[in-house]
Amino acid sequence: MTDRVIHTRALAKLYRNGAGLKPLDLEVQRGEIFGFLGPNGAGKTTTIRTLLGYVRPTSGSAQVLGLDIARQTRQIHARVGYLPGELRLDPGLTGWQLFDLIGRLRGGYTRPFLTELTERLALDPSRRLGTLSKGNKQKVGLIAALMGQPDLLILDEPTDGLDPLVHDEVLQLLREARAEGRTVFLSSHVLAEVDRVADRVGIIRAGELVTVASVAQVKARLPHRLEVRFAYPVPDGVFKKLTALQDAEMRGDTLHCVLVGDADGFIKTLAAYHVLDVRGREPNLEDAFLTYYREEHHVV
Repeated sequence: MTDRVIHTRALAKLYRNGAGLKPLDLEVQRGEIFGFLGPNGAGKTTTIRTLLGYVRPTSGSAQVLGLDIARQTRQIHARVGYLPGELRLDPGLTGWQLFDLIGRLRGGYTRPFLTELTERLALDPSRRLGTLSKGNKQKVGLIAALMGQPDLLILDEPTDGLDPLVHDEVLQLLREARAEGRTVFLSSHVLAEVDRVADRVGIIRAGELVTVASVAQVKARLPHRLEVRFAYPVPDGVFKKLTALQDAEMRGDTLHCVLVGDADGFIKTLAAYHVLDVRGREPNLEDAFLTYYREEHHVV
């Protein structure tokens, strides 16, 4: 059994206006939460719909769960729990009726687990879907995706419209899916939630995948803004010559700087002085996201 749950080779979907998905090479591994980041219009939903066979690729190929997206779409759908970004529900059905229909189409489901999901997400499944708020409709879509405990979850903006408590419960359900060896492909522009649960992330910009790395690796590449307070003023020229530092400046007894490289030389230099305090803010995925979308990165 392969560990590659999603595997694309130069997969592309181009539209006449130039938007879409540029040739994409991507691997998502079994048992990981993969965060797919980008603003609206970056190509996230196009990528998902192409992987699921809802749109035909312009070129390239892909496999999902070892199945070819062009020839084995039905088999893929049977093993994937999918939450679309634009959820459409039959307003005349109740939640129970919809879940029963989906369960029969997928070959069955476990009623105790379904009941557990409705309780954890605080959904009343006896109500007709047309009477539900946006947040409760989102819960219905999430439960429909999760209820069969599929091998792969593909979730497009899954926490949209949810209150904070339910939002946290959804993230916990995703962690539990990962712990069971299942895979989550989480497409989102909510950077904080991806930061909390993802193992690796891919950042897409204008249809092009610009980086794929672990969350820790993405953060490590980012500049760290630091303040170092000494027992006495130190000449800032000592630090300005370090290539790993930018904007090094002494203000009284405090060094203000940005660490952009290997910290080894900086730490060794600090060791020669009496340091009272070191403060800094760890970069997060929002910093990474903004870095890849700045003007110097040719945003259009």
